Order: sequence, then C-alpha cells, then structure tokens
Amino acid sequence: MSQENVTPDLARERSKATFDVENLAEFMIGGRDRLKRKRFLQNIAIQDPFFKKQKSWSFCSVEEQYDMGLSKSIYIQKKLQEMGITDMQEAFYYRECAAAHENSPLGLHYAMFLPTINKQATPEQKKKWLPLAENYKMIGTYAQTELGHGTFIRGLETTATYDPKTKEFILDSPTLTSKKYWPGCLGKTSNHCVVMAQLYTQGKSHGPHMFMVQIRSMEDHSVLPGIEVGVIGNKFGYGTNDNGFLSFDKLRIPRENMLMRYSQVHEDGTYVKPQNAKLAYGSMVLIRSSIVSDAARGLAQACVISIRYSAVRRQTEAYPGGEEPQILDYQTQQYRLFPLLASAYSLQLAGKYVFNTYLEVNDQIEKGNLESMPELHALSAGLKAFSTYEASAGIEVCRICCGGHGYSQASGLPKIYVDVVPGCTYEGENTVMMLQTARYLMKCYSRAKQGQKLPGFVQYIGQNLNKKSCMSEEVALGCLVMAYEHRAARLVEAAAMRMQSLIQGGKKQHEAWNGSSVQLFWAAKAHCHLFCVKNFVDAIQAKSLSSKTVTVMKSVCQLYGVHGILENLGEFMQDGFFSGEQVGYLQRKMLALFENIRPNAVALVDAFDYPDMVLGSCLGRYDGQVYQALYDYAKSAPMNQTEIHIDNPMSYVDNPVSYVDKPMSYDRQVEQYR
Repeated sequence: MSQENVTPDLARERSKATFDVENLAEFMIGGRDRLKRKRFLQNIAIQDPFFKKQKSWSFCSVEEQYDMGLSKSIYIQKKLQEMGITDMQEAFYYRECAAAHENSPLGLHYAMFLPTINKQATPEQKKKWLPLAENYKMIGTYAQTELGHGTFIRGLETTATYDPKTKEFILDSPTLTSKKYWPGCLGKTSNHCVVMAQLYTQGKSHGPHMFMVQIRSMEDHSVLPGIEVGVIGNKFGYGTNDNGFLSFDKLRIPRENMLMRYSQVHEDGTYVKPQNAKLAYGSMVLIRSSIVSDAARGLAQACVISIRYSAVRRQTEAYPGGEEPQILDYQTQQYRLFPLLASAYSLQLAGKYVFNTYLEVNDQIEKGNLESMPELHALSAGLKAFSTYEASAGIEVCRICCGGHGYSQASGLPKIYVDVVPGCTYEGENTVMMLQTARYLMKCYSRAKQGQKLPGFVQYIGQNLNKKSCMSEEVALGCLVMAYEHRAARLVEAAAMRMQSLIQGGKKQHEAWNGSSVQLFWAAKAHCHLFCVKNFVDAIQAKSLSSKTVTVMKSVCQLYGVHGILENLGEFMQDGFFSGEQVGYLQRKMLALFENIRPNAVALVDAFDYPDMVLGSCLGRYDGQVYQALYDYAKSAPMNQTEIHIDNPMSYVDNPVSYVDKPMSYDRQVEQYR
C-alpha cells in the first residue's frame, strides 16, 4: 500500500509497531506466495478504469444497484476467464476487491448452483448441465426457503409428484406459504434453479429432494408457462441482489431432472433411497465454514476502519490548553475496540480451521466414510451461529466508536453491517444452528457417561467438575483453556441433567427438549467459545510466526480469553471454579493487555491486508486523510449537483401537493443530471 500522503498520526502509529506486519499477514492468509498472489489480483481490480468510473453504491437507487451489480458481475467473470483463473480462492480475492460487500446477482450461481450440481448430480447429469452452467448459458440459483418455512426443511410444502405414465415430475405450489421466497439471484437473473421439493411417488412421501427446473427461456429470458417469478421488494441491504419469489402451477419436468447421485426414482416410480442420509453433511460444512469466514472478514474490516479512525480522530483536551489526544488513547475506546480486534483474529482462524478440516476429510466423505463428519458438522453449525452473532454485534460497536461519522455511508460500516447480519438467519437460523450443536453434545455426554471414548475436540465432556481454576496473575494460556473447558463441560452437564429431570417428571422427549432449550443453547455457545479460544491458542504456536509476532499475538489471544470470561463471569463462577481473587487477576490483566496492544493496534489491523477499495471507507483509509475524503464524498452527492433541489422548497409551502403528484419526478431529475 502506498506510503504517500499518510497523516503524521498514522505514520507514527506504524513506526511504533514491535512486530513485522508482513509476517502476520502471510500467516493469516496461508503463506507469502498466497499473499503476493492476492495483492497482484486485487491490484488489477484497483487499477481497472471500469471500476473507477462506477457511481458510488450509496447514491444509487435499488434498481441502479442491481443494474450495477449485474454489470460488474458479468465483467468480473469475463476478466477471470481472460486471466485463466479457475481457483475459487483466487477468484474470491479478485471479486472481493472489484465488488466489495456488493452481493452479486450471480453470487448463488457459483456459490450454490454449480457446487450443488457437482455434489448432487449423476455423471450423466453433470455432463449435460455443467458445460452450460460454467459458460453462463444456464444461470442458476438454489430455491429452498418458502414463505412459510426456512430452516425446517422437512416442513417445505412445494411438491414434486412423479407421473409414471409420462415419466415426469409435476411441481406444484399448493398453498400461499409454499411459494419459494428469498432465494438470491432468482427474481430477474436466473433462468434455472435447483428446487427443493417434497418427493411423492407411488402414493408415498419420501421427503425433500432436489430438482433442476428451467424457469425462463434461454433465448429471450421470458418466464416459462406454469411459473410465477419476481423480486420480493426492498430489504435491509443486498440492493445488488434480486432476492425473489417463485411458484409452480402443476409444472411438468422430465424424470431426469431430479438430482440422482444419492437417491433415484426409476421409470416405474420405484424410489431408491440414499445409502447414507448424512452424505449431504459435506456441502453443509463447506457452506457454513464460508459463512464463518465471511463474518470474520466483516468484523475485521470494521476493526480496520474504527481503529485507524480512532488513531486519526482527536477529541477533548486532557487538560486546559493541552493537545487533544487521539481517541484511541482513551481506555474506554480500547475497552470497546481491542476485544473486537481479538475476536476478528479468533474468528478468522476458526473459519480457516473448519475449511481446512473439511478439505482433509472430503475424500473420506466421497468414499462414504463419515466417521469424522458428525463432530465437524455440529461444530460448523454452532460456529456459523457464534461467528455471525459476534460479528454483527461487533460491527455495530465499531460504528458507534466512530461517532456521528460512523452513521454515514461514507464510513463503509453500514454497508459491511448489512452484508454480514443476514448470516444470522440464512443457511439456518442461528438458534436452530446452536440447538443442532447441542443435540450432538447431548449424544456425546451420554456416551461419556457410559464410559465410551469421545472423539477429538469434545473429549472435555464428562470431565471432573470438582477442579478449581489454576489461574494466577500471569494468566497463562493453558489456564484460560482449562477455564473454558470447565465452563462448557458444566453447562453441557447442566443441560443434560435438566432434560433428564423433565423426562423423569413425565415430560415427553420433545417437551423436555423444548423445556431445556435455553440451557442447551448456553451449552452450545460455550462449546463454540471454547473452540475459538483453544484454536487461537494452538494457532499462534505456528513455526511460521517470528518470536516478536508470537509475543504480540499472545497478548491478543489472552485478551480474547480474558474478556470472554469477564463478559460471562456468572457462568465461570457459578460453581466456585474461580475465586474472587482470581477474578481480580483477570480484570487487572485485561487493562494491562490494553496497554500492551495499544502500540501495535494500527499495525494489527494493517496485517489483515485490506486495500482501501475493499473497505470502501472514508474513515478507514490507509493514508488517514479522513476529513478531505468525507468532504469530497459529500460534494459528490447527486443532490449537490444542482443549486436548487427540483423545485424551490418554499413552493411546497404555497402548494403542499403530494410528492407523487409532482409533475417532475426525482428519477427524471437524476436522468437529466446524467
């Protein structure tokens, strides 16, 4: 990144760093070569005149946002093809910079549609569909969520009934609530979609299955007969994406359009079920690991913006006549931002772990060996919820820490927030995801009580809960891990005991589960928190990190663990695990860690290595030229291109007609301005 024109405050901050920023940046991305490659690809986007001439996203109507998003998406795909880039990670580096936090109208085509064909289709189906999809002749999405059902897949109402006479499936949306609702890229962009529908054959229901359905003409993009499709209207964010609705009126599709890699319907209607119903776990893990990484990136970018800005912003003289200090020097600002910085590092490392572990076991999944999948599936479900909760709340704190300017679209923070927060509900509502993790933890607890050995990370379950904390003033990382293990083990046991008590009291299994669901949620959250702490501790032992970098990252890791205990103190003290004296150690340590991290704060966010084009922020600029950027942003606003806005505002006083009755619309004014 250019060192030109950097403000004195930020230059001084960077000069105080006690570690090599490049060393940490290389570690976080996975090596020096990968970091160089990322920078190379992102620099191509930064220098491209096509992106430089784009109108600011925040000054666009929803329709303009979609048009711009579609234009960018097609241009990006062409550039990737020109550069011969087929690696998904490399493509992401380029896209991340070219269309930062702009949810692509083609996003689900390559994130869901293509992977679903690859994972769920037969070799013959892949041979037919993949060439068309890879060349964007077929543009597709994934349609599962309905008006009436989302996370509860078994409750979906769209039906696919097999007709053996014609060898076709009849797709139907029999109720209002059965209409597909929310799938991205559906309303205007896609001409095909993979539809999740309840399969009926030979008079029996066989549950939800996937079907390839053409919804628009591949010639003129017109909607096909038997289909109703459109956009769902304006949302909290995602203006660049045409989230849509879809319904079927007894639409007939060929039998071969059922995705039949794992389950089949023969010509006579005979249903062949999959050998193992858990074969879909692999795809779920991959999607959830990407959500964890997305949430971590959003939080990291918010930290970059708010910490850089806090190093530039000066406010309130410390004493009469004294220089206004940088607001990053205020302990209360550190208390709000530094734990979020630690969380961003922890969550990035967690997402990296789940993704890498998925790659390691993927070959086993393909061969039908699912021995290691239940634990990874449960962990990925919980981390999806844990990370999106943490990131969404953290980004909002970062916005508040930027004062009034944080409320401006110019800060970049609102755009990051609305990009991350949907992750709390899509691909599984977070509470449901936590309870999926809890269900696995209850099985592990039962096995532990029977004396069975537990796999991998869950071995802490069933441990002796009579132990006391080993915490001293040093606050050793091992003692932090022990504390989180104790808390998780105790909450898992408490949830199990609650369920057992309710069942013994006459409750049915499902009633006991519901009556214990809050404690089950606490247990799952504690499990995920433990994983993030332990994974962080393990990660910073990497040989690729220099001793100076390890020293700094140890402080960040300690802060993550200490702050998490102090924020959830009741759960750690309830059974006397911590003494009051040990809590004092932790409180003093947290304040000391603020002082340790302060000289490296800007360097630590620099190590995330996000160029200004990715951040899209006047406040988080690498050069720190915050105020000029804010002023230039304001001057560029379309409303400032005319001296008088449409009509003299005083005309409304004399003639207070409705906006819709005005003879000249704002859209026409904008069109004239163009």
